[in-house]
Amino acid sequence: MQTLILASSNPNKIREIREILSERYEVKGLADIGCTEEIPETADTIEGNAQLKIRYLVEHYGVDGFSEDTGLEVEALNGAPGVHTARYAGENRDPQANIDLLQQNLAPHSNRKARFKTVMALHLKGQEYLFEGIVDGQISPVQSGAGGFGYDPIFVPDGYDITFAEMDKTIKNKISHRGRALAKLIEFLENYQG
Repeated sequence: MQTLILASSNPNKIREIREILSERYEVKGLADIGCTEEIPETADTIEGNAQLKIRYLVEHYGVDGFSEDTGLEVEALNGAPGVHTARYAGENRDPQANIDLLQQNLAPHSNRKARFKTVMALHLKGQEYLFEGIVDGQISPVQSGAGGFGYDPIFVPDGYDITFAEMDKTIKNKISHRGRALAKLIEFLENYQG
């Protein structure tokens, strides 16, 4: 089984990506290669943060791998929280505080359209490639479901009437932003002739 190194220390993201790829790839996170430092995410775009993470991995550890960055973009809030999704309510990355602040900021608005956007950056044999996954939906005014993580209890993808947190993880992984970006990355790897 081929090994892929994911430039992330987020246990939720690592677990979700492992679940999606378990039959074809072994996924190792930063801790698995001895990286305990936090990679700075200082770019002003989701793409930029994904690139920062993969470049850090290559420069400091000399290995190929991939990274990802995800943002929740809410239409009525001009795309916020966007690049600040994980730290929307502060540097401590408290998911409940993030949800509470988002609901508070959305309260005056009737438009609850939102989308999740994931960008994956792959570094392979000296080249960098980007893959994007987007899922459109709505922010539910009511939090529900115990699955998933982050904003999943309030995000209802288009075509469904339940949140990501209420959804069977197999279905979520197929339709989610992360699942879509990952499908593109895997398709690329499986056809790679380099």
